[in-house]
Amino acid sequence: MAMNGTRRIRHRPRGSLVSVVDVGTTKIVCFIARVEDGDELRIVGVGHQHSLGLKAGTIVDMVSATNAIGQAVNAAEQMCGETIQDVLVNLSAGHIESHGVTIEVTIAGHQVGDLDLRRALAHARSMERIGETELLHAIPTGYAIDGNRGIEDPRGMFGQALGVNLHAVTASVAAIKNLTTCIADTHLAVDRCCVSPYASGLSVLVDDEKELGATVVDMGGGTTEIGVFLDGVLVHADCIPVGGVHVTSDLARGLTTPVAHAERIKTLYGSCVATSTDDRELIDVPQVGEYGDDEPVQANHLPRSLLVGIIQPRLEETFELVRQHLEISGFYQVAGRRVVLTGGGSQLAGVRELAQLVLDKQVRIGKPKRLLGQPEAVSGPAFATAVGLLAFAQHPVEDLSGLTAAPQPAPGLFGRVGTWLKENL
Repeated sequence: MAMNGTRRIRHRPRGSLVSVVDVGTTKIVCFIARVEDGDELRIVGVGHQHSLGLKAGTIVDMVSATNAIGQAVNAAEQMCGETIQDVLVNLSAGHIESHGVTIEVTIAGHQVGDLDLRRALAHARSMERIGETELLHAIPTGYAIDGNRGIEDPRGMFGQALGVNLHAVTASVAAIKNLTTCIADTHLAVDRCCVSPYASGLSVLVDDEKELGATVVDMGGGTTEIGVFLDGVLVHADCIPVGGVHVTSDLARGLTTPVAHAERIKTLYGSCVATSTDDRELIDVPQVGEYGDDEPVQANHLPRSLLVGIIQPRLEETFELVRQHLEISGFYQVAGRRVVLTGGGSQLAGVRELAQLVLDKQVRIGKPKRLLGQPEAVSGPAFATAVGLLAFAQHPVEDLSGLTAAPQPAPGLFGRVGTWLKENL
């Protein structure tokens, strides 16, 4: 049930540029796309940079984060030979809160219009805590007029009372300011922020999954993002501060090997499901400190089963936390039987089978929808958020936060008359 009346789709002119930046814990990605005929996007610039200054989705070093973002943006600009002015950027769900709220506004028998929706938005903004949180998304999940529910687009309809069920997503003001300041220091403006699980869901879920109910689990480097979709819209967002870097850290400690080698071993040989050949397959594991002329003096030969014994408990814990968060929020059953895994962590061998076992749901690995001109190297699950940001930028998901809240009436008769004239003329 898509809400078609709350935010008109903004069509960008043919030939214009759409720019997005995915700021993650382990990587920063900048995509620049050009609008072609039929509103299709063609990627013309890609910048991919190792992330610095972030931990578990949180900026901990402004200078390092700014430099990394700037390098990714510069690489994308050089590739396409263009200079961009603003970007749409993601915000990690670790900084957000997800609220369900029901709002009712009096319409006194007149036709429902944008003004009534602005009044509903003014109520939604009461979720903001002054100086602490800011409203990022106000997504209608259902409308009612005079108690009659199931209305998709209330505009133009008559009644006495308009009811709006909203999914309000608020974010930490400090987190938003830190992120926008880093972007501004690269001489760019932030067009808009979109929470990460929202973008990931837009890129990997098919329409039927979004309508019937599905949960997208984005397994990133520092966080695991959760987005629940139902009736075509995002109805819940959450985050677990555990990701791929924690698996790497476990391996580095358990195998007493440098972190760089632990990441390489995880990528090449890692699995979270045991096989009958694991005990017989030996892996060279360089040891911490045992180097000479930048080359390992010796390496231990360890069975692959040891890797599985380290990786599996960490991912079991991650999926148990996902299930726990969904059950506490009340969305475990609402989300249906479908889970779509994406993000770099979803590419680990056996992760789908383990997720099915722990979550007790149907699980698939979600690759982002392929765009024109998109290089193969940046088309995997690790780039789901960046692709979703492009989809959001080109066709903004309809939510009330795209409207300006209704102005509060000034005190006195003349103030009220002035406000009425502004709203109705």
